[in-house]
Amino acid sequence: MNTNLIFNNTEIAFSLKSDSQLERAYFLFKMISIEPLVRIGTVATNFALKAHLPVEGLIRSTVFDHFCGGVNEDDCLTVINNMYEKGVSSVLDYSVEGKESEIEFDAAMKKLLKIIEFAKNLNAIPIAVFKPSAFGRFYLYEKLSKGDALSEKEQEEWLRVVTRFDTVCAKAKAYDVAVLIDAEESWMQDAADNLVTQLMVRYNTEKPIVYNTLQMYRHDRMLFLEAEHAKAKAGNYYLGFKLVRGAYMEKENDRAEDKGYISPICVSKAATDQNFNTALNYMLENLDDMSVFAGTHNEDSSYLLMELMEKNGIANNDARVWFGQLYGMSDHISFNLANEGYNVAKYMPFGPVKDVMPYLIRRAEENTSVAGQTGRELALLSKEKKRRKLL
Repeated sequence: MNTNLIFNNTEIAFSLKSDSQLERAYFLFKMISIEPLVRIGTVATNFALKAHLPVEGLIRSTVFDHFCGGVNEDDCLTVINNMYEKGVSSVLDYSVEGKESEIEFDAAMKKLLKIIEFAKNLNAIPIAVFKPSAFGRFYLYEKLSKGDALSEKEQEEWLRVVTRFDTVCAKAKAYDVAVLIDAEESWMQDAADNLVTQLMVRYNTEKPIVYNTLQMYRHDRMLFLEAEHAKAKAGNYYLGFKLVRGAYMEKENDRAEDKGYISPICVSKAATDQNFNTALNYMLENLDDMSVFAGTHNEDSSYLLMELMEKNGIANNDARVWFGQLYGMSDHISFNLANEGYNVAKYMPFGPVKDVMPYLIRRAEENTSVAGQTGRELALLSKEKKRRKLL
């Protein structure tokens, strides 16, 4: 297979973008490429929202509409349907962060149940997603991960967290909608991992419904994957894993240095890439026991997965293999893969503009910090502008 040219087709990559949307995308990434501007914009935006200045309309028509599907599920439908016509599915991601109360955790669970209900009748949404900290206090996960005993009140609180997870996964199983559970910081992750494994035992009896997430910038994740595989074989259930590189690197390294322990993060970007690719190899070789959702904006890893599928005789549209990217980014990977018949899904954040701002700010900061990412987006957008004679 000659994979080298697949991601170069900007006509396919940006087929859903009008000329004005293409120009907006180019302008946004141009702004994001200027690091001081991102810092100033972040402070100014936070101030404007807290001061209730009338900026939501401006945010909505620019950065929000580029990186988010809408303010609610119905608002996302046009985008979902348009992408699905091009073969790209959606993972609706209710991107409201930083909540701390039981009322808010229950509301997040109800939102997930609504999304699963919404997805049941839409082939375009085969997968739902949530973060552990959306369903319970970070402190509880952290305390359990350290091996500390919970107080009686905390035990009752943790039981409510477990019930939220179980309620969502039971509905996902009943409606045949896969559910991805995101990974977070390493010092809370053991508790989340243990809980997700219990849910896999319960619900992944015929095929993977519940997916955990492996952050491959952690040097211990291959050992974890192998151990989970051994457990699954012994327990006669299936594994589902989303593979990502990871999103908390600076925070992880800073905390390790501050507290004097060895960082869980790989020593280099090359080591992370190797770890990610090793996990891909392992999962493709054991596809009878597990399914993989490869969440990556990395062209080399995407090419590798395509090559591994071909080498192992796995059809492009095999239901056990998914490619995933974030909405508003790496369209050259998503839409060109879909055009070749692969299973592709875009993570589509949605929610009230004000509540989704922490997510949008993280996206902007990530684009400035990941070497080459913004430059690549700009080069592709520029190429398509030339093709359309917009320059």
